[in-house]
Amino acid sequence: MDYGNHRASFSLVLLVVLLLSVCVAAVQADAMLMTTQNLLGDDLGRSALRRDANRTPVPTWTPPPAPASMIPAYPYPPPWCTPTLRGRLLLPLVIKGHPLRPTPTLTPTCVPTDPLPTEVPTLTPTPTLTTTPTPTMPMDSPEYGMHAFLWYHPEVASRDLQIIRDAGFGWVKQNFGWRDIEPSKGLFDWSHTDWIVDTCAEVGLDLLVRVDHQPQWAGGNYPTNGPPDDYNDLGDFLYAVASRYRGRIRAYEVWNEPNLAKEWGGRRPRPIEYAPLLRIAYRRIKEADPDALVMSAGLSPTGTDNQTARPDDVYLDKLYHHMGGSSEGYFDVLGVHAAGFKVPPETDPDEVAARPELGGNRFCCFRHVEDLRAIMVKYGDADKQIAALEFGWTSDPRRDSPYHWFVVTEAQKADYLVRAYQYAKVHWSPWMGLMSLIYVSKHEWTGNDEQYWWAITDPGWPEFSPRPAYLSVKAMPK
Repeated sequence: MDYGNHRASFSLVLLVVLLLSVCVAAVQADAMLMTTQNLLGDDLGRSALRRDANRTPVPTWTPPPAPASMIPAYPYPPPWCTPTLRGRLLLPLVIKGHPLRPTPTLTPTCVPTDPLPTEVPTLTPTPTLTTTPTPTMPMDSPEYGMHAFLWYHPEVASRDLQIIRDAGFGWVKQNFGWRDIEPSKGLFDWSHTDWIVDTCAEVGLDLLVRVDHQPQWAGGNYPTNGPPDDYNDLGDFLYAVASRYRGRIRAYEVWNEPNLAKEWGGRRPRPIEYAPLLRIAYRRIKEADPDALVMSAGLSPTGTDNQTARPDDVYLDKLYHHMGGSSEGYFDVLGVHAAGFKVPPETDPDEVAARPELGGNRFCCFRHVEDLRAIMVKYGDADKQIAALEFGWTSDPRRDSPYHWFVVTEAQKADYLVRAYQYAKVHWSPWMGLMSLIYVSKHEWTGNDEQYWWAITDPGWPEFSPRPAYLSVKAMPK
């Protein structure tokens, strides 16, 4: 047997045994380590349980109640709520990435990380709808007025104001003749105007004053009604009136029917002359009484175009041209006259224009007002109102009267006036303001006077004699 070979084999066996011993030792060491970990975990857990059993539990923090109006609507649980174990924050012990023991089931308790809000949280406002504002009109649509004559007989005037009020009307129109108030420059007689303004206030009626009829010292082809030689004289007069009656005269009409020669000093009516007069009047009235309404003169409805007259629609269009295309600084309300002629108030102007027996012209009907309104709109005045400063129907039976061709009966007059107000209320709102009918009779009138046949009452004192038209407008809904 070879001794050398046996020695080599023994060495190899020894090496294998040594390696096995090392492996066994490593396994035992690892097992001891695991046992130590488990013992340590159990000891720590039992220690924690003993400490918890012997100490006073930490009470769970409960936020104080807030008023119902201050409690915000948070989700549950709130975002500042942190889970705890037995009243303490849970801090699990981890060794080598593993928990020491299984994580227990947790009961969530609210522990705020920030103080409870003490004010109601700022809420985002609900957006509101944006709408185009409706222009504010100075008058209801419509408002109701009558033209009366209050100057010389206070006992008759007082009665007439009361019958206007008793009919449910809110306005009275009265002429203030310039020549009757300022007979000399700067010298005023306020006796009549003081009584009229005071009595209208006592009765409870708004006052519309028509100003024209210049005094002799102002020129203007006196005694014909015409504009003064110096327009500033009229401006001074209007300033004096508006200053004296500030807040008591609701509206002023500056002149009357300037599209007729007989109202314009006997000469051809020219809008280029009326425009500066209207501007001066507007400025001086507003200087004295900013809240007073300034109305342009009512234009006579006519188709005549010569030295004696200008058609009202043509005149108005040219007036806008001479005002620079804008009524700002000239008037607050456009004045018109709206005679009904011989047709009911609802009649279309196209029909009247097509029928010669009805007049054959668009101006021969109440709704001709719509033609004038169209001119206003064309020049950007849709937000301004119109006032019908005179309107009505005549019952004139005289064969030689220029008004006889469009005569109506007293019963028709009554019916048409009521229907005119009703039509305007339905179709012309909100741009139609005051509608002042003609007339409460002047007590001196007789059947020989043209105005007598337009009236809604009979003249007389002390008896009051209403015609059917007065009774009908009194009874109509307002």
